[in-house]
Amino acid sequence: MVNNIQKEIISIISDVTGFEPEEITLESNFYNDLEVDSVKAIEIVVAIEKRFKVSIRDEEIPNITTVMQAVDIVKKLLKEKEENVQV
Repeated sequence: MVNNIQKEIISIISDVTGFEPEEITLESNFYNDLEVDSVKAIEIVVAIEKRFKVSIRDEEIPNITTVMQAVDIVKKLLKEKEENVQV
């Protein structure tokens, strides 16, 4: 599942930025390495939210600067969602 999350997020980032998936690593910085501006950042967040059916809080978005941080937040939100379903 974790690899799927990484691959899906890298695919989304690739679609928005135009970078090839092979060029995007978990350490890639959205702003320094992938030339993401505020509009592209919003596009990426919206696409991630739709794909994984999660909601990323607006105040968390500026803290997500690397691909790994995006993967981590999605994993955390999916875990919380799963825990809420079990309750």
